[in-house]
Amino acid sequence: MARGKYDIKAFPGFLPMTILCLVILYAPLVVVTIYSLNDSNSITNWEGVSFRWYADVFTGPESEKFKVAAWNSFTIAIIAATVSTTIATLAATAMVRGGTFKLRTVSFGLISLPLMVPEIVTAVATLIFFNSIGFTRGYLTILMAHIAFCIPFAYMPISARMQGIEDSYEQAAMDLYATKRQAFTRILLPLMWPGIISGYILAFIISLDDFIITNFVKGAGVETLPTAIFGSVKQGIKPNIMAISTMLLAVSIIMVTISYFVSKSDNTK
Repeated sequence: MARGKYDIKAFPGFLPMTILCLVILYAPLVVVTIYSLNDSNSITNWEGVSFRWYADVFTGPESEKFKVAAWNSFTIAIIAATVSTTIATLAATAMVRGGTFKLRTVSFGLISLPLMVPEIVTAVATLIFFNSIGFTRGYLTILMAHIAFCIPFAYMPISARMQGIEDSYEQAAMDLYATKRQAFTRILLPLMWPGIISGYILAFIISLDDFIITNFVKGAGVETLPTAIFGSVKQGIKPNIMAISTMLLAVSIIMVTISYFVSKSDNTK
């Protein structure tokens, strides 16, 4: 006997629970965005709409610190996302298209492990590793830690995309005398681009927003935007911090929007 499909929206309390979850998730972001436009020096008093705090981020007393931190954050995120996505693509090819081989299950577990281990544990372990080999902490240690941490996040959408591609395309290409390399570069890789782009965007956002690992492995005098914001917040929450947070939120929204349209355009083909 065929089972009828359940309509989850018909369950009692679905709508109130959905609204509650949305409020909990997004109300703080809305409050931060609104108060970043506050003309007051205080975060508690509203004195009208103004963009003065956005200008303060670029021209104020702390502007130089935030500019350097932003440069570090974006360059690390771009490099880490590029390297981790490349490694994740190669790993997904081996895991999905490589057939059965020894230690395949172990390899999958090693790739997935950082997703399940608490980030604070990863941060402490990375710090101990760098100290044990005598590696001076700084920009390079942040970059290396971000690359290692971002690989599993890039691997997930790339692997999922590859699993959805039938190997008959590659077999047909090789039946037409294409080599395995040509079948990969000319057939499989173009079909994988939506997953690769999604993996890159996810790795970029993870690296850009990371605080815990960065705070452990960064050296003295090296700051990223999350650590610079944390340092400023310890001295008191200022409206310019809300402006920076809103701009970071805008970057994340743009990246997610790009990922959405990439996947949507691929589905319409």
